[in-house]
Amino acid sequence: MATAKKKQTGARRPAGKNKLGVENSLVNNINARKKKSISRSKKDSTVSKDQYEKMQRGWS
Repeated sequence: MATAKKKQTGARRPAGKNKLGVENSLVNNINARKKKSISRSKKDSTVSKDQYEKMQRGWS
């Protein structure tokens, strides 16, 4: 019989760095793009208004 591997549910490994040189997270990516002056216009945004509001609620 084949034994099934247990799925590990412990500590998550730290997020890696992306091509902008920051840790992978929505907030870090937005801020890194702002610093490099390559931010997108509101029209071309990839983050919905609802998701951005949820993110802001989590900051407080």
